[in-house]
Amino acid sequence: MEVLILQVFVSLLLVAGSVLLFVFTCRQRDFDHADRLALLPIADDENEVTKP
Repeated sequence: MEVLILQVFVSLLLVAGSVLLFVFTCRQRDFDHADRLALLPIADDENEVTKP
């Protein structure tokens, strides 16, 4: 029974840590920069196609 209580406690700590890290990264807006970098090559290809 003691192992089950310890496992639940550790699991709750891991979940709380994950939520805190997710909130921290959302406030830092790290995901916005990654989205712009991922779409950058697509934007260059579209500009080259429409110019001629």
